Amino acid sequence: MLLKANAHVTFKDAVRDLPAALRGVVPNHIPYSIWQLVEHIRIAQHDILDFSRNPDYKEPDWPKDYWPVATAPDSEAAWKHSIEQVDKDLHAFVGLLETSKDLFAPFPHGTGQHLFREAILLIDHNSYHVGEIVALRRFLGAWG
Repeated sequence: MLLKANAHVTFKDAVRDLPAALRGVVPNHIPYSIWQLVEHIRIAQHDILDFSRNPDYKEPDWPKDYWPVATAPDSEAAWKHSIEQVDKDLHAFVGLLETSKDLFAPFPHGTGQHLFREAILLIDHNSYHVGEIVALRRFLGAWG
């Protein structure tokens, strides 16, 4: 579920071939752009990864540190970097799962959380926001 979507759309599919002109569009009555969703996925996923592997983890401020202010990427390079970082961090998280000896062992630095819980959180969070990206693309006439 982390790397394959089966009947659902993957993150890579959701952002593939999105015209640059639509990345920063914030439609009426919608609180964010596709760029802001992509960045939020990147930031939140990195936070989950960091919490899962870093005993010195420091929690970012919610919601300030989880949502970008800019509605559009400042360059094509920024767009590509964000997408590549989502993929890189996702594979790093899968690596944690593959090498874990006990998915249910509580993190010493947490309050009962364990790697399995963080995997479910990551699946749930990413799939929710990928669905929003697809819905926005449909609304903007840039899907299917």
